[in-house]
Amino acid sequence: MTITRAVASIAVGALLLFPLCARAHAFLDHSDPAVGSTVPTSPAVIHLWFTQQLEPVFTSVTVTDKSGATVSDGPAQIDPGDKFELDVKMKPLDPGTYKVEWHALSVDTHRTQGDYSFHVGKG
Repeated sequence: MTITRAVASIAVGALLLFPLCARAHAFLDHSDPAVGSTVPTSPAVIHLWFTQQLEPVFTSVTVTDKSGATVSDGPAQIDPGDKFELDVKMKPLDPGTYKVEWHALSVDTHRTQGDYSFHVGKG
C-alpha cells in the first residue's frame, strides 16, 4: 500500500467515525412538559430524556420561576428503569413561565448543559 493510499484510508476512517464521536454526549432529546409548551395545570414531575445514559452523581436539573426562585421539590433522580431519563418532582406551580436548566454527565464522561422554558396556564 502506498503512503497516499494509507493516508486516504485513514482519512476515510476518521470521517466515518466522526458522527459517532459527535453523538458521544448526552443532549436533551425530549421532555415532558415539552420544550416551549404550555400545559393547562402544574405538572407533578418534569421528565427529561437524553441521547445517552446519564451518570447520577453529576447530573442535575433546576426549575425556577420568573423571580429565579427554585420551584422543584427535591433533587432530580435518574429513572431506575431508564438511565436516559431524568425526573424532578415539582411543588404546585402557579400560572406562569418556568425555566428548566439541566447539567448532564453521560456514562462516557462528557458534560453537557442547556435550558428551556415551559408555561403553566393559558398561553
